[in-house]
Amino acid sequence: MSFQTLCHTVDPAAFRFHPPDIQNPKTVVTNTQAEETIANAANLLASDEVIAMPTETVYGLAANALSPAAIAKIYAAKNRPQDNPLIVHVSSLAMLEDILPGNQIPPIYLSVIKRFWPGPLTIILPKSDLIPSAITCHQPTVAVRFPSHSIARALITQCGFPLAAPSANSSGKPSPTLASHVMSDLNTKIPLVLDSGQCDFGIESTVLDALRHPPAILRPGGVTYEQLKEVPGLEALQVYKKHFVDKQLEILPTTPGMKYRHYSPEAQVVLFERTSDREDQIVKDCNINGGNSYDSPAVVVTSSLDHLLLSSIIHEMRQFMLVGKDRFGILWTSQSHQKINNSDLALSLPPKYTIVEHFLGSALQPEQVARDLFKSMREMDANGVDVIFVEGISEDREGLAVMNRLRKAASRIVTV
Repeated sequence: MSFQTLCHTVDPAAFRFHPPDIQNPKTVVTNTQAEETIANAANLLASDEVIAMPTETVYGLAANALSPAAIAKIYAAKNRPQDNPLIVHVSSLAMLEDILPGNQIPPIYLSVIKRFWPGPLTIILPKSDLIPSAITCHQPTVAVRFPSHSIARALITQCGFPLAAPSANSSGKPSPTLASHVMSDLNTKIPLVLDSGQCDFGIESTVLDALRHPPAILRPGGVTYEQLKEVPGLEALQVYKKHFVDKQLEILPTTPGMKYRHYSPEAQVVLFERTSDREDQIVKDCNINGGNSYDSPAVVVTSSLDHLLLSSIIHEMRQFMLVGKDRFGILWTSQSHQKINNSDLALSLPPKYTIVEHFLGSALQPEQVARDLFKSMREMDANGVDVIFVEGISEDREGLAVMNRLRKAASRIVTV
């Protein structure tokens, strides 16, 4: 079915929630237009349609999580593989309890929920018969989260049922952090997009499986490994593919992002990873020059490291030129970099080439890099570049999620 897709702007400030606890809050709406827009969206969802809604992570493609017919439309609109599970979104603990076996939240998650919900954290829970097998790809567990974005919360509450909501993009593409990204991928495929501007986090939620022993982060995201390790019961927390691997999880994944290549723009992506000793040198130089590791936006790198990265990019660029590529994008995370276009190294390049450069954010403030990563990839595609060169960052805090996404998007990884 083809739609004339509508894009309606909604003010997230129009919604408040009372009482402030998350057991069963009610929505207080202060704007009539926002109230009508949410009601219209909820009616579409109740009719088994799919719509795009903003969340604090990325825009989600929402459908009734209890309806197999609605779930099928998510897979069709995204052209998503049928064995890639979906995350269920709730707007209260009461709604969560209603879809769990015995209406009981496993005790291991109680402290996690208290600290991080609502927010960018998904937890793996036992599946009840209420959840269609299409959501879990016939697995005995289901991934659930409670988003903090006021529009997502208000919409789920208005519906009265949980929503399945993977990223609102064509499967495999960079996740959408603006409504315009959704329209680019899904125009005519869905009836409605709710627009509230750019998403705050810019990358998907962390997925935590605390039913495993030891507990594990299956996908890093907006809640960090460092934060979760502080929760009682999670002291032995592991990160998938960093501390352990499980081939069975890749064959039969319990959560999105584990089995297929994801987050890839049309252009090829070449990722430049610094070795750990060079990352340590960057932090050392930053501190010497008056920064303080994580609070200062200034990143000062030594000229030798800067030169090595530039040389590596130029070398890779030359190889692509040999096969006819002449439009390149560079996503930087070193604030003091000498731009390629103005560097001595660029003088040796052939005259016919175009370089588009963009500063993602400070390498020492990975939340900045995360927020603009997917947006910048899409902008590079819009500029028609053939290859995107990306400067990697340390895997501390949100950097773990950034590097996870970049490695999945990259067709080549170069160590410098």
